[in-house]
Amino acid sequence: MRESDDTFSDNRIEARSNGSRSWRFRKCAERPAHEKEIAKSEIKKWSKSMSELLHFLVNSQESMKPENHPLSVDRRSFLRQSSVAAAGLGFGAIPIIGAEKEKKKPEAETLVKTFYDSLSEEQKKAMCFPYDHKLRLKIENNWLITKMLVEHYTKDQQAMIKEIFMGIHSEEYAEKVYDQVEWDSGLDGFEGGSSVAIFGTPGTGKFEFVLTGRHCTRRCDGDSNEGTAFGGPLFYGHAADSFNEKPDHKDNAYWYQAVRANEVYQMLDGKQRQSALCGKSRGEKGRATVKLTGKKKGLDGIRVGDMSGDQKGHVRKVLGDLMAPFREKDSKEALKLVEAGGLDNIHMAFYKEENIGEDEIWDVWQLEGPNMVCYFRGKPHVHAWMHIKKPV
Repeated sequence: MRESDDTFSDNRIEARSNGSRSWRFRKCAERPAHEKEIAKSEIKKWSKSMSELLHFLVNSQESMKPENHPLSVDRRSFLRQSSVAAAGLGFGAIPIIGAEKEKKKPEAETLVKTFYDSLSEEQKKAMCFPYDHKLRLKIENNWLITKMLVEHYTKDQQAMIKEIFMGIHSEEYAEKVYDQVEWDSGLDGFEGGSSVAIFGTPGTGKFEFVLTGRHCTRRCDGDSNEGTAFGGPLFYGHAADSFNEKPDHKDNAYWYQAVRANEVYQMLDGKQRQSALCGKSRGEKGRATVKLTGKKKGLDGIRVGDMSGDQKGHVRKVLGDLMAPFREKDSKEALKLVEAGGLDNIHMAFYKEENIGEDEIWDVWQLEGPNMVCYFRGKPHVHAWMHIKKPV
């Protein structure tokens, strides 16, 4: 398993590079005198190669500057892309799938079964578990659920894994979310920085496909885990500009959610802000981070039931933004479960002791009710934890 916080795993690449370089110098030094000219020629070739490599790296650095970031998109574009409300629910920013393509893509659950059927017995031993295995509902901000990375599978299997990942996200956000995972995986990329596991047997009963990596825990279960949104707790995050982001969180794929939440804070009057503003947040504690209390009172922040109608309407938009990256049917199910627990019972909190900068744009905030928690930790960069179940 990985460390519990964000690290890039590029040290093995650096080790290979350094080893290759020292080997080349050593071999040149050991050659006899009459081969010096050959050695000089070889060193010149090596120098030219290094020069070309340096040129490539400089260009790579240029392309990865914030202004050239693959996820660069302004807040207005984000909100424009996720502005359609879910029919009958009244929530903002729920993505409605666009016009059907000429060839309809298979459901993610169908692909999970196809992927499972393609596995060899050796592969199954490495990443398949009983449905009730304790690993299924584990969640961290940076971890590998098995030692078998995506890059260890066949090319066809890798393609299926990517299609499953894309399929559990909305069409509007799938590419952005994939690019975020690719970016945050560093030199390893999606294939070298992610791993998957299957619990149960797809097609014959309850099952769940889980994909994990840095800033990623995603699930696909075909509603096997009844009454639980997304098949269990989710985690997503992004370190866009740097590990320690600035107050504007430039190019962060998920900061638009915090912008919307802060709009609610700006709508509150003085007394309401006193209720909403708290000291320190719950912090990150693995699965305990998203533990549901069942409480309707005594939670951090201001109770939504104590808000005005227009303020409540904006909280609905925040919930809509939280669901926007995910496919429509999962988002609708999650919002129905939230409604079942009572919108008025949700509390909204902002944490003043964990803010970046001296502004009142709160980087850390949360929504919590008896059967749901959405914890958004925006310092030093975005980590978001979400868990929603049917009311007990």
